[in-house]
Amino acid sequence: MAFIHDVLQEPSYGWKNADGQLSKPTPKQLFSEFFTRLNIFKDKKNWLSFMSWAMVLCLAPFLFLFLFKYFSIKGLIIAFVYSMMVMGTHGTIWYHRYCTHGAFKFRNNFWRFVTQNLTLKIIPEEIYAISHHVHHALSDTPGDPYNAQGGFLYCFLADANHQPVNRNLEEKGFNRCITLMKHTGVTCNTYAQYKKWGSIANPFHMILGVIVNWAFWFTVFYLLGGIGIACALFGAAGFWAVGVRTFNYEGHGKGEDKRREGVDHNRKDMSINQLWPGIVAGEWHNNHHLYPKSARSGFKPHQVDSAWYYIKFMHFIGAVSHYHDSKKQFYKDYIKAAPAVLSAEPVFCPTTGKQIFATEVI
Repeated sequence: MAFIHDVLQEPSYGWKNADGQLSKPTPKQLFSEFFTRLNIFKDKKNWLSFMSWAMVLCLAPFLFLFLFKYFSIKGLIIAFVYSMMVMGTHGTIWYHRYCTHGAFKFRNNFWRFVTQNLTLKIIPEEIYAISHHVHHALSDTPGDPYNAQGGFLYCFLADANHQPVNRNLEEKGFNRCITLMKHTGVTCNTYAQYKKWGSIANPFHMILGVIVNWAFWFTVFYLLGGIGIACALFGAAGFWAVGVRTFNYEGHGKGEDKRREGVDHNRKDMSINQLWPGIVAGEWHNNHHLYPKSARSGFKPHQVDSAWYYIKFMHFIGAVSHYHDSKKQFYKDYIKAAPAVLSAEPVFCPTTGKQIFATEVI
């Protein structure tokens, strides 16, 4: 547990207050921490947090170009589907179920590379994966990097304020981070490079990967639909990148207990199943917290799980060699046989030849 508590860079306002409860910073404190951690001129070790938000800013002009110059209903529909469903589902497949939880394995590195780059690359794997391990270990308690009880801004600004890796890890802790990241294919720093750059990911390879990814997809979008569709889809990706930062605040009841009996079976934290994230991205969050290593979280018949359909298809064609599926375990543990309805009317018992009520013991 010491590693889980220390692996992330603690914010200036701390994880806990003097009473050992969650430290709830003011908006001023949150924004001060945010801009401090984006300042690459003061400290180059801020490069990864800066890059994460710089990509969002770079995508904003594409959104404005689409809205004010190339707008069309067709482009709007395509942009909506791409941001809500394609980007959302890819986030669940790649960052959530694979990079963090290793819920499935690829046959080889080719298929891993294809899946990694199915959409525009916006979120650095390091920022998401390592902090998400902490989120599950410390969910809704001090140290959870996006604890909904801290408020909306606490979660929204978490990728800069709470999710970066601790820059002062001993080599043993650094190697544990490498272990958490090596299956993702991200090129990692040596320990000496980590001390220089403050990150697990190598900056040169990370930035080059984004440039190549964006160039490829802009070319594809342009060839498919011209500059208007390219701007629509790049702008939609930026819109998703902002919106996804609100998910854990919503997915944990906005800091309140909004769990429903018979719907949210996990009672160890405040995670809830929500219809919209489930339908568009396969993110049934309470189910996921029950079985985080499952490649499927849509266990019930109505729980559409587009991420699972992709993983299952990839397994069918041989691109995925192995996956975990906890659906049977979920039904065994949480879905009990419905109790028989007892009748208030007397019934005939063939054993005794008498009329009895259903509540009586024969």
